Amino acid sequence: MIASLNQIPLETKIKKQLRQIIYGKNMFCPRCRSWNVYSYENRYRCRKCRRSFSLLSGTWLNGMKLHLRTFYALLWCWTQRVPVKQTQKLCHVSEVTVYHWFRQFRLHLPVFEPILQGQIQMDETYFKSLSLIMAKQVGSRKLAHQIISKKSVNKTEATQFLYQWIGPKSKLQTDGAGIYKSINQWWQVCHVKDNHSKWEFSLTSEIEGLFGNLRTFIRRMYHHMTPELLPEYVSEFCLRFSSPEIFDSPFKYLSKSL
Repeated sequence: MIASLNQIPLETKIKKQLRQIIYGKNMFCPRCRSWNVYSYENRYRCRKCRRSFSLLSGTWLNGMKLHLRTFYALLWCWTQRVPVKQTQKLCHVSEVTVYHWFRQFRLHLPVFEPILQGQIQMDETYFKSLSLIMAKQVGSRKLAHQIISKKSVNKTEATQFLYQWIGPKSKLQTDGAGIYKSINQWWQVCHVKDNHSKWEFSLTSEIEGLFGNLRTFIRRMYHHMTPELLPEYVSEFCLRFSSPEIFDSPFKYLSKSL
């Protein structure tokens, strides 16, 4: 099945892409950084320090047992949001293998959350024993989020989130939850709120829409959610939203993660 996927290049091309990402134009020893290296039996040896190494030495892929085309197929499926069970069928690997590698891909995503400025929508949602605070800069793809390890969010936690992620003098738009009452006295924001009991939703429509998209993403991509993996799923979802170019192709992802 992998051979029939036009998106999966030959192994020689994959090696060429990896070499370009990891080493640039000139191969060098990952230990002493010398360019005086030569290849032998699918490995490399440094003439200066006499160390032998592989193409993936010094990266989080070092020691990988998968065939390169299988690895690339798994990565292609993940970047394109192919669900776990469908990926298993396409790549002819076990479900455990798919979950393992999808997690490795998540764990090596770049971490980037900017300070939000201007018009900000902020809300919270709940997942069994965990809570999620999220904010979005209106009219942009900028997001900030925080997982709270309990079933509710209090005013102190909401305020600490503001301190960390929301720039002063921003316009903060929330619902009428009690944790936001007089929050402008705790941080320099202009606070306006919706009253959902009066069917007012315009001030929080973007962030509430993202919560719905997040739940759909987790259910469709991973089929279920465990509390210990929720922070990883949320971080992946947020980065897919704010920096979609990272997921354009396996090459784009690897250029950011290796």
